[in-house]
Amino acid sequence: MSFESLGLSAPVLQAVSEKGYTKPTPIQEKAIPIVLMGRDVLGCAQTGTGKTASFVLPMIDILAQGRAKARMPRSLILEPTRELAAQVAENFDMYGKYNKLNMALLIGGVSFDDQERALERGVDVLIATPGRLLDHFERGKVLLNDVKVLVIDEADRMLDMGFIPDVERIVSLLPPLRQTLFFSATMPPEIKRLADRFLSNPKEVTVSPPASAGKNIVQGLAVVAEEDKREALRRLIKEQDIKNAIVFCNRKRDVAILQGSLKKHGFNAGALHGDMSQPARMETLEKFKQGEIQILVASDVAARGLDVNDMSHVFNFDVPFSPEDYVHRIGRTGRAGKTGHSFTLASPDEGPLVEAIEKLIGTEIPRVEVPGMELLAFEPADGRRRGRGRARGGRSGAGDRAKAPAKASSRPPRREPRTEETVPAPAETRPEREPRQERPVRERRPEGRTERPARHQERRPERHRDRDEPVPMGLGDHVPAFLMRSGR
Repeated sequence: MSFESLGLSAPVLQAVSEKGYTKPTPIQEKAIPIVLMGRDVLGCAQTGTGKTASFVLPMIDILAQGRAKARMPRSLILEPTRELAAQVAENFDMYGKYNKLNMALLIGGVSFDDQERALERGVDVLIATPGRLLDHFERGKVLLNDVKVLVIDEADRMLDMGFIPDVERIVSLLPPLRQTLFFSATMPPEIKRLADRFLSNPKEVTVSPPASAGKNIVQGLAVVAEEDKREALRRLIKEQDIKNAIVFCNRKRDVAILQGSLKKHGFNAGALHGDMSQPARMETLEKFKQGEIQILVASDVAARGLDVNDMSHVFNFDVPFSPEDYVHRIGRTGRAGKTGHSFTLASPDEGPLVEAIEKLIGTEIPRVEVPGMELLAFEPADGRRRGRGRARGGRSGAGDRAKAPAKASSRPPRREPRTEETVPAPAETRPEREPRQERPVRERRPEGRTERPARHQERRPERHRDRDEPVPMGLGDHVPAFLMRSGR
């Protein structure tokens, strides 16, 4: 099937042809005709299969007719990260260059004034991250009651990053009559329930098993000691024929450390993580795409939406905590039908994490050897997740609990059963109580202020001095000098 058979307009087909694309991907082939019909779509496909173009291309045709009003966008695309939002904006510039559509990009790290000026001119396509969009809405700079098309992209990533409450609030501000396109690489139960709330009679489009790795990605796993991971990474890089590669770390602080180590050993490496300023992130990403940086050490901020032509390798310096993140990481390579390679470095105690990944993708990751290094094995699993919830001093398990003394019961002692002696006597046999004597009525104090009894005056000083010491009256012998002066 060709793009001409999907029902796209001539200007869009011309832009696609100039990019060298002649045949749509499976997700594009199934989703584009449905989007053009105006129906809601629930799309699920593995990363790198062209999900972005499956909603960008038909949206350009849908928005070709009409005119945007100031501060009232006609369509809205929500993205979890700045990089992914910027990449979607590049797709609109690329495929919509023959259509007169105004676009605005609302992401963090960029001046509010520039974004507000773009909104004032009126935008047909608004691409935003949830937090920055709500900031503009609360300032009164954007109104959402004219949105005709809503796209929620990478919904599972939205869930992981805690954006779902913001997304729910944004959806509540939109008109109920709209077209909603919901795309995700994985479809956990939480995302499925969310889609049921946002979509109206959607057409589900699934072109591959959820959370499956691409078939054209050659995977490998090496088990090495934690302290040997840097050396193992350097040896793997030297052994492979690398055009460009991303090295993923679990923690942002490790990104800078690993990048410094690679540069020290002569590798052309850059760093990308969430604590960098937005201009620095965009500059680094552009250098990597242009080939000025060969190896990009990054956190999971680059696991979604980063599309680099002919990405040859992906290295997992750390095994990701979430199995879904593994799928997204290695999905940066092997895109557009080309072959890619991924290698994961695991320490002996990360067996449970690797097992969870293999269960998700439905296959075992082949074990590979690092040249000149010993291949280790995973430690036997004991049912506990390594590195978390471990008691101090290694005291955990049933054996230590058995040695611990039993806790004293906090329940009150059981009450003894009543006997004949404890049962109260009948009312008629109880002795009658003596009548209560009336208390004498106190005499009422006379009106006016009366002096306190002497006993109160004498009791107070006794608190601070011995009882045998005489109590001074008045000022005693210490009369101030000013009282001894005669009056003027």
